[in-house]
Amino acid sequence: MRILIFLLVSCCFYSSVTAQSNFFNSKNAYLGQQRPNDTPRIFAQQMLVPDSGIAMGRSAFSADGKEFYYGNSMHWFNSKGNKIRYFKYDGKKWQGPLVLNYDYSTPTFSVDGKSIYFAGKGDGKHSFVWVSHRDKNNWTSPVVFLKKDYGLYNFMPTNSGTFYVGSNANAGSVRDYGTYDFCTLTISKTDTVIKSLGPVVNTPAFDGDFYVAPDESYMIISYKEKPDYECELGITFRKPDHSWTPPLNLGRLINDGDAHRWGEYVTPDGKYLIYTKGTSEKDCHLYWVRFDTLKAKLKKEALGK
Repeated sequence: MRILIFLLVSCCFYSSVTAQSNFFNSKNAYLGQQRPNDTPRIFAQQMLVPDSGIAMGRSAFSADGKEFYYGNSMHWFNSKGNKIRYFKYDGKKWQGPLVLNYDYSTPTFSVDGKSIYFAGKGDGKHSFVWVSHRDKNNWTSPVVFLKKDYGLYNFMPTNSGTFYVGSNANAGSVRDYGTYDFCTLTISKTDTVIKSLGPVVNTPAFDGDFYVAPDESYMIISYKEKPDYECELGITFRKPDHSWTPPLNLGRLINDGDAHRWGEYVTPDGKYLIYTKGTSEKDCHLYWVRFDTLKAKLKKEALGK
């Protein structure tokens, strides 16, 4: 009897995991959008913003692919009117866009998928990371997760418990973005330690827009920043000694001329890169592109394997 129960439970678990992973291969995945290849295409333009404003910044799919969260802003450098919108697949079709909350941006799932971190309201002197927790089918109102007198830009968790941020640590004002580096952040019961990733991936200019893989094996970064924040996208891989390779360019199809590029995000199945691109507010959109094959090619170039 115990063996039979074990087998039944195992089969149910396998079926559940398989169903979740297979959804990414279904026609309804990714909001039902036509999949891109090596050439980026605008992601779900009419669905994301059917009314006003811009879809921009980092976005986030749930692990099963059936929820999608993104930022809807009115302007690039003005947080007034910011809100998080989302779509949810109900088993037959995508419902949305719905509004999750107002005055927040940059939705980022926790590793276990039970929480979402946000950038949001501040006091002008500190940086804040906010968090909502899943409560059955809803999300709790955001509360402060971290408050620091240094930058906590683009906060991201990883499987190891280490967080990554764009930050100036204790180098000056939180508003002095020219001092920001890509950093790790570790939190214990007694201390919070922030550490720059060093000069291989950082520059004397702003370094803060990135995506880090949950296993910390690679980072996609906005680099070659110009004074007005126009930039290109590159990738750096973590070596066995935990140092990072010099960034490699993601190529001319993605970096096709001067533009602002940020909000890097890789879908949970690892197949697609979603990012924000625009030369102005008027042509700013979320784009997506096939990423797994590109990553494999660049990993071999960077690490030889």
